[in-house]
Amino acid sequence: MTTAIAGTYRSPQVGELLRLWRERRRLSQLELASYAQVSARHLSFLETGRARPSRDMVLRLTDQLDVPLRDRNDLLLAAGYAPAYPETSLTAPQMSSVRTAVRSVLAGHAPYPAVVVDRDWNIVDANPSLSLFTDLAAPEVLAPPVNTLRLALHPLGMAPWILNLGEWRAHLLGRVRRRVAADGRLADLYAELSSYPCDEEEPEVAVPGAGDIFVPLRLRVGDQELSFFCMVATFGTPRDVTVAELTIESFFPADATTTEALRSGA
Repeated sequence: MTTAIAGTYRSPQVGELLRLWRERRRLSQLELASYAQVSARHLSFLETGRARPSRDMVLRLTDQLDVPLRDRNDLLLAAGYAPAYPETSLTAPQMSSVRTAVRSVLAGHAPYPAVVVDRDWNIVDANPSLSLFTDLAAPEVLAPPVNTLRLALHPLGMAPWILNLGEWRAHLLGRVRRRVAADGRLADLYAELSSYPCDEEEPEVAVPGAGDIFVPLRLRVGDQELSFFCMVATFGTPRDVTVAELTIESFFPADATTTEALRSGA
């Protein structure tokens, strides 16, 4: 992130970043100061650059603001400190317990599809049952890194086979829009996904109908209509950037027809 000043560019100061995150969380200076147990005057000095935060103060404020670990490191760097949270490759030996846990969840979810994605919704790992979705897509949509949102909404992806495309598209775009509002990222991906054609009307507000308890993914696969709902899981107490950004998305059958089709391997 850079800021334009008289034709030049500079990295934002830590106070500017703290104010940005406070505004994203819709907190006043007084509210954040109260939560972090610091004076509102001192917080004001930090945001305006009249005072320099200590390393512990940066960590305390970013914790209260629920700033993602990657961005906490950015704030520490902006304040002149070393990053606090490591970013370890998933293939590193010390990540063996993480890999084992993830593979256990994926394997245990079969014959239903499950996928592990990073913070940009790119596929990190998946179980073989995900082929139910990927087999519907053209090869160009499956070029690495495969993005699950692009896979779902691209006209050469799953989109032509999604029977409730308008509803499912509104659900997915809403997730990305909330991410953009939360941390300012993925604006380009949101613009790309929004540009994909959709002949169905997208509901502005997801008002449930009688008996609705979730937004289903309804797919036409061969001569069958399959219906799924999705459950999302993350690591509960991450202290590593890679682990914090992993998400497991597990798809469950939403009706008896889909359950039988998947269990029979149809």
